[in-house]
Amino acid sequence: MVVRRDSAVGEQSPDGGRKTAKATEGASASGKPTPTGKSPAKKASVGKASAKKATSRRKAASAKKAASETPAVSKAPAAAAKKAPAAKKTPAAQKAPAAKKSPAAKKTPAVKKAPAAKKVTVAPKKATARVKDTAPARTVVHPPGGESRTALVRRARRINRELAEVYPYAHPELDFDNPFQLVVATVLSAQTTDLRVNQTTPALFAKYPTPEDLAAANPEEVEEILRPCGFFRAKTKSVIGLSKALVEDFGGEVPGRLEDLVKLPGVGRKTAFVVLGNAFGRPGITVDTHFQRLVRRWQWTAETDPDKIEAAVGALFPKSDWTDLSHHVIWHGRRICHARKPACGACPIAPLCPAYGEGETDPEKAKKLLKYEKGGFPGQRLRPPQAYLDAGGKPAPPLGAG
Repeated sequence: MVVRRDSAVGEQSPDGGRKTAKATEGASASGKPTPTGKSPAKKASVGKASAKKATSRRKAASAKKAASETPAVSKAPAAAAKKAPAAKKTPAAQKAPAAKKSPAAKKTPAVKKAPAAKKVTVAPKKATARVKDTAPARTVVHPPGGESRTALVRRARRINRELAEVYPYAHPELDFDNPFQLVVATVLSAQTTDLRVNQTTPALFAKYPTPEDLAAANPEEVEEILRPCGFFRAKTKSVIGLSKALVEDFGGEVPGRLEDLVKLPGVGRKTAFVVLGNAFGRPGITVDTHFQRLVRRWQWTAETDPDKIEAAVGALFPKSDWTDLSHHVIWHGRRICHARKPACGACPIAPLCPAYGEGETDPEKAKKLLKYEKGGFPGQRLRPPQAYLDAGGKPAPPLGAG
């Protein structure tokens, strides 16, 4: 390369266009001719051309630089895109599905079962409210032992029909000629047998035949008559008190309404239903000790309160059957289905009894347990109905006959 020296411009390199242009511009501005002999205008055009070339070179260099940097920039999203799956596979991302399968999620069914547990506790409350608050006319009976109500009703009524065939002559086992004698005899039958009452009342009614006579009686004389019945002092007070109430409140006549009868001294619902059913022909259920024992043994009800037993059993039968039903059950309890030794082997309703087997099941041994006419013994009435006598029943002996 040849280096040209000039006194005005100085040393110029091959790419020193910028210095030449400046020197040319300076010379043209001063108006002095250049040592080469060229005009200032021409030098200025040459300087502009070299300046344009320099600018284009700079642009080209910057474009190349940008082009060289562009792949790096364009590769950045690709790299980020390639790293994205890796980000999804981070431990945090992998734990997210595991959180859905956590034990807390598995316990979700237990939370759903909570309403079921509430239903179990609420349900009784609704049932209690229905029975207590609404006070239905007829008590709703829930059969014990898982038996449906329909099956219970059918079984109970079939038992009653079977007993009606066994005891077609069933009747109240207290001797009486009128409602007054029946109410007095029923009060005296508490805590003793009907046989003992029937042996005692003839002397009482012979001396005091009307309520007016018994209301004016000497208590000591009445006590002496009633001594064989047991609890004779309390019973004397009751029969004299109810006689006075009949005279003062009902004109000496026994009322025929339940609400009036239960107001008499010594008269409860049991006594009132005995009088209503047998003296006035109005249906009623007599819940005595035999009746209570048998209806629980047959699983007609699990109640122990007499009033609740009356309501539960009464709901199983039409009202017209109540009086005869009481006789059938009581007779069966006295003759065959005893409290301590029931004669299961001689029971006519054994196939219908859930308690079969509690007593003697051998037929021959069971026959020895039968009482009254079923066992060949006298009945409890001194003056029984003719139907009873026609069926082979024997009247009871009077008091002191041995």
